[in-house]
Amino acid sequence: MLIYNNNYGRMNQSLFLTSGTKKKVQIIHWKLPLEFVTFFGFYEYMIELSKIAKILVIKLRAIGDVLLSTPLLENLKKEYPHLKIDFLCEQFAADVLIGNPWLNDVVKFNRKTESGLALIRRVRSRRYDMVIDLFGNPRTALISRLSGARYRIGFPFRGRAYAYNHLVHPRGGEVHNVDFNLDVLKYCSVPIISKAPHFPLSDNDRKFSDDWIQSINLKGKKIIGINAGGGWYTKRWSLDKFASLADKIKQTTGYEILLFWGPGEDEQAKKIASLMHQQCFMIPSTTLKQMGALLNHCSYLVTNDSGPMHISASLGIPTLGLFGPTNPYLQGPVGEKSSWVRYEELDCLGCNLTKCPIGNICMSDLTVEMVHETLSKMIAR
Repeated sequence: MLIYNNNYGRMNQSLFLTSGTKKKVQIIHWKLPLEFVTFFGFYEYMIELSKIAKILVIKLRAIGDVLLSTPLLENLKKEYPHLKIDFLCEQFAADVLIGNPWLNDVVKFNRKTESGLALIRRVRSRRYDMVIDLFGNPRTALISRLSGARYRIGFPFRGRAYAYNHLVHPRGGEVHNVDFNLDVLKYCSVPIISKAPHFPLSDNDRKFSDDWIQSINLKGKKIIGINAGGGWYTKRWSLDKFASLADKIKQTTGYEILLFWGPGEDEQAKKIASLMHQQCFMIPSTTLKQMGALLNHCSYLVTNDSGPMHISASLGIPTLGLFGPTNPYLQGPVGEKSSWVRYEELDCLGCNLTKCPIGNICMSDLTVEMVHETLSKMIAR
């Protein structure tokens, strides 16, 4: 006999029994008819991780978001060493995961060359016991639903609850992205022993960076990195302010200035260099891993909210993030050494808008003096 509660609630706590071979299970309280729920699979088999062999974690993009999901891998693998954990992401984010000691395989997806149906077939062929969807968009919801996995864990975003038989209450607007991801493990009663993101570097990556730093005579010198890139234009501080800040840093501290850039951002770095009055250096064209190895030579990094910000913080480099439309309490650099700054006099901070109707004042009103003062406090620690 099935016991069902038709009231919506945050977390599922109702236990019920079913006849036949199904074991003790749980159900999310949901405002749907019982017949609809049972037909589409909204019941939950009790998760027994000790009896599970293969898990697929899904976070398609972006670089920072994929990196902030890596603590889930470490905690899960350390509690259940027998698990084979794969990770599905888009091709450009795969470098974040390659070399991760807690992963069995990185499943790469290229939207330009592979259809969604082909990806679903590929996922099904791997015969996963569990899928954990940390991304929760329509594509990943469908992949999860058709994966063939017995256990499908996800978040009930915008009608996508149909895809999962274990629903986790989403706290995306309440906690840092790392904790949002780890809520899945708390749901599964997996103890959390670490919240540190992990960005692995190979010996070849380190050798590349060491050789380049030596080639420009910066070996052994104190360096502050500047990263003016960022996915949305609303998250980017102006290039002239980055140039003024870099000059001020060089004048007041004597640190060498190293300008970082990624694909399509080289002109931004060149512009900063042209605006500066002090000497600076631009990194060469690199892979994501090589850029991370170059970051390791910096004593500090000043950066917009971006993938390099999270990579820097994960490598233990004191990282100063510049924030406006995104919320540093939810997406800020992780670690006690890192910090962030924003112009606090606005009511619209953390709007998450990719286009600003009022002139992007959260970033334009953030002054060089504000950023330099925050950096100076970090250096004085």
